[in-house]
Amino acid sequence: MTTHPAGTVHHALREEPSDGTWWLPGPNAFAACALAPSARTVADARSFTRTTLEGWKMCPGVAEDATTVVSELVTNALRYGTADGGVHGVHPAWLALTRQEASVLCAVSDAGTSAPVVRPHDELAESGRGLHIVDLLSDSWGWTPPDRLGKTVWATLSRRG
Repeated sequence: MTTHPAGTVHHALREEPSDGTWWLPGPNAFAACALAPSARTVADARSFTRTTLEGWKMCPGVAEDATTVVSELVTNALRYGTADGGVHGVHPAWLALTRQEASVLCAVSDAGTSAPVVRPHDELAESGRGLHIVDLLSDSWGWTPPDRLGKTVWATLSRRG
């Protein structure tokens, strides 16, 4: 699994070299939505993901796993996305989904300026399992280097078997 920063979210998708430069094929489909700071945000993000991936005819297993991954990424964005623990102001959080062939990239951007932290596994802890779940369900995941505008945490999933 990839658990390190990527230069951009585009580095999470398949790249092929071409004449010494990097070439990224265009996505087959793209969808995004703003994440409002409300009690329904995580449920709305799951619904958006499920509906979008069903519309793209993604494999049901991938769609189910992607919905769970998005739930964890959005929860983290809402919890850690700003210094005061909420998504406010001029830097809203966003969810983006990109399909490329049988793979989907799930990306959540927020105003947080610190990198995600994978907590040590603790079966008795009441929280701290989100990134472990993301790691388990995704082919790879990572984040863009945080800057003054925030960061993007992403995960890629594809049909298995």
